[in-house]
Amino acid sequence: MYAAVIPQFSEAIPLSLYVHLPWCVKKCPYCDFNSHQHEPQNIPEDDYVDALLRDLETALPSVWGRSVSTIFIGGGTPSLFSAAAIDRLLAGVRARLPLLPDAEITLEANPGTAEQAQFSGYREAGVNRLSLGIQSFHTPALQRLGRIHDADHAHRAIEMARHAGFDNFNLDLMFGLPDQSLEASQDDLRQAIEHSPTHVSFYQLTLEPNTLFHHQPPQLPKSDLIWQMQVDGAALLAKSGFEQYEVSAFAAKDRQCKHNRNYWEFGDYLGIGAGAHGKITDMSAQQVNRTTRQRHPDQYLNAQIEQISSTRSLSVDELTFEFMLNALRLNHGFTKNLFEQRTGLPRQALEPQITQLVDEKLLQQCGEIFLPSDLGRQFLNDLISRFLPDEPN
Repeated sequence: MYAAVIPQFSEAIPLSLYVHLPWCVKKCPYCDFNSHQHEPQNIPEDDYVDALLRDLETALPSVWGRSVSTIFIGGGTPSLFSAAAIDRLLAGVRARLPLLPDAEITLEANPGTAEQAQFSGYREAGVNRLSLGIQSFHTPALQRLGRIHDADHAHRAIEMARHAGFDNFNLDLMFGLPDQSLEASQDDLRQAIEHSPTHVSFYQLTLEPNTLFHHQPPQLPKSDLIWQMQVDGAALLAKSGFEQYEVSAFAAKDRQCKHNRNYWEFGDYLGIGAGAHGKITDMSAQQVNRTTRQRHPDQYLNAQIEQISSTRSLSVDELTFEFMLNALRLNHGFTKNLFEQRTGLPRQALEPQITQLVDEKLLQQCGEIFLPSDLGRQFLNDLISRFLPDEPN
């Protein structure tokens, strides 16, 4: 589509660090993440932290001289790792990469593995934001989802986080659960709001390929009921002071997730850990590289095997599509300046499609900002697909 255009990067791009900890107590039937069931007491956390820091050392030339603005420790279940291991990991990161003074450092935690001393230790190690995988405050719903915690565990984990000093925390909630009613979905949100989180992720359960739920589908609510759950949920969160800034992300004032915003605004991120993905802009080569680490923990831990399993440069068409894939999820939209900065492409490459989509009322323009219209949000996948790269002849 834009074969004659050559990217030209001239401005620094924000850099984040993603760290993947791949083990779980139990694999959830809906989960398609790179997670591996393992006995908690047998997780090789010391060896794995060593492997992470070795991985980071190898990657340093690709980000030399750049500061990290956010760190996100995801999984898997990162809260299976001890506070001492997280402390050693973060100390190792600080020794190798400069962190901005106000760097956001998030750790995902499962209520079923929450301990007060552990949360306090994470806070002392430098974690300043928790993301708690609540999913629901109804025990039968949690059982149907295969979660290892119940409603009481969920409430206790939130209180533990507060007691440990976390004044910035996210609660993950899902809707469209098996046999879920509209009232049950609303009640999950009401119970979450009562805990005064700074951020709520409210997203639909989907049946992803290569999951147990995909092969043995549960009875899900009808599509019109799921849509109503989404609409009513967004309205309840808005009434409670949460701003929807992305399709499934709602934040209190000044509490948007900086790490995820960097993804959605097509910033750079270094991904380390088993199966981690990364996106790094090479200013000298004027290209954007995607990296993937070895997926299985055993291979990743093996010092004789290269931890990076693949690296590839994005084509011009892919740059445009991936920018739009992320930016069109944001309620506040994007500017042509941001497109130019993050893709290295001239705005003229984008204008014909943008003009067409505005004419079709799938996009709207507010000054310099372009964002999905109400119609565009309703058919977001169709809108994004308009930027798919052309099929090769």
